[in-house]
Amino acid sequence: MKRIGILTSGGDCQGLNASIRGVAKSLYEEFGNDVEIYGIKDGYKGLIFGEYKLMKPEDFSGILTLGGTILGTSRQPFKLMRVIDENSVDKVQNMKDNYKKMKLDCLVILGGNGTQKTANLLREEGLNVVSLPKTIDNDVWGTDMTFGFHSSVEIATNVLDCIHTTATSHGRIFCVEIMGHKVGWLPLYAGIAGGADVILLPEIPYDIDKIAKTLDNRIANGKKFSILAVAEGALSKEEAAMKKKDFKKARAEMKYPSIVYRLADELSSRVDNEIRVCVPGHFQRGGSPCAYDRVLSTRFGAAAAKLIREKNYGNMVGLVNGKIVPVPLSEVAGKLKTVPVDCEEILAAREIGISFGD
Repeated sequence: MKRIGILTSGGDCQGLNASIRGVAKSLYEEFGNDVEIYGIKDGYKGLIFGEYKLMKPEDFSGILTLGGTILGTSRQPFKLMRVIDENSVDKVQNMKDNYKKMKLDCLVILGGNGTQKTANLLREEGLNVVSLPKTIDNDVWGTDMTFGFHSSVEIATNVLDCIHTTATSHGRIFCVEIMGHKVGWLPLYAGIAGGADVILLPEIPYDIDKIAKTLDNRIANGKKFSILAVAEGALSKEEAAMKKKDFKKARAEMKYPSIVYRLADELSSRVDNEIRVCVPGHFQRGGSPCAYDRVLSTRFGAAAAKLIREKNYGNMVGLVNGKIVPVPLSEVAGKLKTVPVDCEEILAAREIGISFGD
């Protein structure tokens, strides 16, 4: 009897349930009645405190199009995993003990960067682990694409499409905050797809005066409206030159709720048009996965089951040059896939006149 555990950790996104389904259906297809799948509740928290249940085949039916995660999720910071908390809970030891209590042959882990680091930690502790890369940010190293990314791009693009009509009607400048704290794949793709005039990314520090000049040039050319796709992690050139400690202090003391509000305020004294802010926020994480993510999630899930069948543990399933391949967790953990400033998407955007504020 094969015993497999599954958990989803970190922020939710589209495609989690589709991936869970892909893993489960492939395992049932491979092992029939000789497999038991344990759903671990609320991510690593469930593994730490022993909250899990034996799943049935029907639990995985009808969830391909369902957003969120049927297992629940939570954030458990990697830097605290080896820290004994005030209740004397040894999180790593508890996870190992519950793995053994469930008599698992393998633990399947779905998550982003922090999740992959903890997955690698469990691998180092001797557990059989296979992981899948999920995040709307597409910033997991070792895979060209994560599930959840394209679904979020669709939502963010729709926001920009809708903003266009009201911006055009009133001749306004709209600053739209797109998720992307450390990397800018999402605002880059959505900005291009949504026809943004300015795209601000964490990887390309901006000059506020150059942004203002871009907007003034548009007005001078008879274009009364402008759309800015602003990553939530966008930063100015002055901030980029700061030491990390000073930057964190400056942001903590910033009077604005987020960078997009500061940007709008700074631009209001530099350009004549009315300026509005739009923050779609967690809308970008919600809803059903798009067709691309349903296919990718299914491929990832099936590949995870194959790794289990072959006892090829310690790997993350990745998409590399169009093919699904195992990527060693030891190579994935602790690395971030940022946007190269000379990538084809940025070069193409510049060619058609999109400004990156630099």
